[in-house]
Amino acid sequence: MCKKCGTPITIENITRSSTCPDCGRDLHTCINCRFYSPGSHYDCHETIDELVKDKEKSNFCDFFKVNSSIGKSASPDLNSAYKGTSQDDKAAKARAAFDALFS
Repeated sequence: MCKKCGTPITIENITRSSTCPDCGRDLHTCINCRFYSPGSHYDCHETIDELVKDKEKSNFCDFFKVNSSIGKSASPDLNSAYKGTSQDDKAAKARAAFDALFS
């Protein structure tokens, strides 16, 4: 699904110039990729050599694979990925574990 509008992606071979048929946004982007992971090195689970600054713009990454498990975003901005309850819970647990090391 397109991360921006929630439209199912029916294009089989997504290239750098592929766009969403509904909203017209780029599809070959970090936010539409299976390996996109906010908080990881360069926000990617793959070992990429260069930072992709704009995660919502088309890029040349060879690791790109469509993330079929993403749905329509509640908030259209990229930072919404960091605001989810589960992400907040993980951060709180990590902070508590870190603090426990020095108690």
